Amino acid sequence: VQLVESGGGWVQPGGSLRLACEASSLVAFNVGWFRQAPGKEREGVSCINDGDESTYYVESVKGRFTISRDSAKNTVYLQMNSLKPEDTAVYYCAAARDSRWVGGPSCDAQVTGRYAMSYWGKGTLVTVSS
Repeated sequence: VQLVESGGGWVQPGGSLRLACEASSLVAFNVGWFRQAPGKEREGVSCINDGDESTYYVESVKGRFTISRDSAKNTVYLQMNSLKPEDTAVYYCAAARDSRWVGGPSCDAQVTGRYAMSYWGKGTLVTVSS
């Protein structure tokens, strides 16, 4: 599975951006967004499960970011509102097969590092500054 992120760029504090993660197919995949700021470790930001589309958000983005998926377009979006300078980072999309039906992890366990994601995009840079 090849993942391609788009939508990054520069925005002033308080602004919005929408990131997109496109793949040839995301059927039966849980998808997550991660970010890595300069000098910091990679952080799981949000994820969406396959099927029931249940979601997870890290505390720092709750109420500001919204993850969604368009199955017809094989695309997962991350709508980012009220952006802050501390949101500046390279944002990566990642995917892992949904195996909850055989006792596998939900995407929150994958995006918080308890289980690994299998496929990664190359990232898109988001810069929030005035």
